[in-house]
Amino acid sequence: MTDEKFMQRALDLARKGYGTASPNPMVGAVVVKNGKIVGEGFHEKPGSPHAEVFALNEAGKKARGATLFVTLEPCNHQGRTPPCTQKVLASGVAEVVCAMKDPNPLVAGGGLEMLAEQGVKTRCGVLEQEARRLNEAFITWICTGRPFVTAKCAATLDGRIATRTGDSKWISNEKSRAFAHWLRFGADAILVGAGTMRADNPRLTVRLEGDAKKNPHKVVIDPNLTTPPDARVLHGDDDSATYLFCGPHAPQGRRAALAGEGAQIICVPEKDGRLALGSVLDELGRRRIASILLEGGAQVLGAAFREGLVDKVFFFFAPKILGGDDGTPITSGAGAGLIADCTQLFDISVHRFDDDVCIEGYIKKEW
Repeated sequence: MTDEKFMQRALDLARKGYGTASPNPMVGAVVVKNGKIVGEGFHEKPGSPHAEVFALNEAGKKARGATLFVTLEPCNHQGRTPPCTQKVLASGVAEVVCAMKDPNPLVAGGGLEMLAEQGVKTRCGVLEQEARRLNEAFITWICTGRPFVTAKCAATLDGRIATRTGDSKWISNEKSRAFAHWLRFGADAILVGAGTMRADNPRLTVRLEGDAKKNPHKVVIDPNLTTPPDARVLHGDDDSATYLFCGPHAPQGRRAALAGEGAQIICVPEKDGRLALGSVLDELGRRRIASILLEGGAQVLGAAFREGLVDKVFFFFAPKILGGDDGTPITSGAGAGLIADCTQLFDISVHRFDDDVCIEGYIKKEW
């Protein structure tokens, strides 16, 4: 097997941490001796051993003189777990090959430098782009302090997410909705606007078959705190938090009532008559929320695109045509005046879920 194939195995292992590792990165590791894998592991959740520890423990004495392939540079600092560099040195590994350096500007390069100083051969950059894409949320959060924002919607072919009566169940089919719940499982939080909360009273939970039980935090943009105290987001049976973001003029009585139901009330400044979404992201980032699935509605989606806060999109289109201009559009508010000023997507992927079509794409940004 080549370096790329061993690293690909490490990346496949890392993906097992999807939905559970955050806000830590997803990391996989394999130990290779005489061309064969003798140990492997991945990082499951914060506080659990890192991928290198699992892989080296499985390899045991076979690790001496072997090569360790890991998707992210081994850490060289004390956190909730000991530095992985010490484990690597104690194992007798002769070489460490990593896909990418730690993006944290405070520690980048420290692990590889320390290992090299102790006589361990090091290389970096094998399948780097794949590794960066895998941890796009962690990289964004650790470098900017803000969560990675994925905008998701389900729309008719003529671009409506609800009829004039507010009906939206169901635009997309069952397979599309199952994939949308997989996106929810991978996110740290789901964000919606107060209009969606009032119209749909959603639970904002994950409903998947199998062992995927984790629910993301719930975030509602609610300037005047119109969310009712009996809203379902406030009365779930899981341990996720519900954050209600309000403006400076939200009534004190409503703040107290909703806080009494378990909501965390966070006041942020206004911008152009609306809550400043950038400030919302700053507050969530400080709470170690590294990724957000933005589910709408139209006003929140429009504002997020206008303010340049969206990193990625999943737009599901069903083979349905509303046939009028009185339904709810995907986004609302003032759009671009020129086509040249529209938000441009890059790295496009197209997925089929039976008759539904999903467009996945990135908005070009510099980290």
